Parts: sequence; C-alpha cells; structure tokens
Amino acid sequence: MQEDDMDPNPLTMVRALCLALPEATERISHGEPSWFVRKSPQFAMFSDHHHDDRVGFVAAAPAGAQQAWVAKDSTRFYVPPYFGGRGWIGVYLDVPQDWEDIADIVEDAYRTVAPKTLLTQLDAERQPE
Repeated sequence: MQEDDMDPNPLTMVRALCLALPEATERISHGEPSWFVRKSPQFAMFSDHHHDDRVGFVAAAPAGAQQAWVAKDSTRFYVPPYFGGRGWIGVYLDVPQDWEDIADIVEDAYRTVAPKTLLTQLDAERQPE
C-alpha cells in the first residue's frame, strides 16, 4: 500500500483491511469497533485511547508472532493488556507504520480464528488468475 493511498484516519484503514476478509463483520465490543468472523470469534479490536493515551488495535496472532513483532520494533508493536496473555499483538497507530506489515497482521489474525472453509475461500481469492 503506497503512502499516497493511505487514508489519514487509521480506523478507516484497519476497518478496510478487516472487512475485506470473507464473512468478516464489525460491531462495537467493549466500547470500540471490533471485527469478528461471522458473529464470532473476534479477531481484532480498535483502541482509541482505551485505558491509555494511545491509538492502535489489538489482533489475534499465531503462536510466536506476538514476540516476533515486539522484538522487531517495540515502538510500533506491544503486548496488550488483557489480550496479551492469549498471544494477541498490539499495534500502535499513532506512530509511522508500514501498512504492508499491518495487512499481514490483520490477515494472520483472521487466519488464527476463521474456520477452514473460509480460509479455503480466502486462499482461492488470493490465487492469481
């Protein structure tokens, strides 16, 4: 995603990435926009000054991903309260970010919780024609 293609509103950007996934839905959970596969389970939640003074989101993550992202750059990624113990990754959106990394994190989050039928659909959509 090119810098010129970026919306200055990080919620708009995260929302677009999440809702582009098969059968992803959005609803408010814990006072914040959150994304689910169908009606459940949750795979990501936006965080606009939720318990702190930062803007970001938290996302489900495959085993080991949380530690890898935080080790890569702790100014952009963090272990979130509440969700961190389950391996979720926190992503700050009030600092410069690589939106390709964020797209990867969102897709990994979805893949962590989505049923196999939807993963097959996603993989088919991603195949070059």
